[in-house]
Amino acid sequence: MTFPYERHFDARLPLVDTAVRITSLYDAQVFMRRWVIRDKDRNLKALLRRLERANSSARIAAAMEEFKRALAAHALLPKHARSSWVRLEAPADHDPAEHHKERP
Repeated sequence: MTFPYERHFDARLPLVDTAVRITSLYDAQVFMRRWVIRDKDRNLKALLRRLERANSSARIAAAMEEFKRALAAHALLPKHARSSWVRLEAPADHDPAEHHKERP
């Protein structure tokens, strides 16, 4: 399954200068395999298993969201892609207007 053009994104492996274009679930799986080999992190291995076992559109979408969150958490996702894919949830008592107030 290839993503529509506006949903393609670039990702970086740790300590690699060149970004990798992720255009499909298969690209994400290959990227995760290489990332797991480099980092040997249990959480990344679990994410790889979820990507490999995704067999419906709902599971693929959920696994890809988790993949993008993991990339953003490790600073491997470019900032422009981070804002469009990673949802940052504000606390319930957070007032967005307070963000723009001047501090004394």
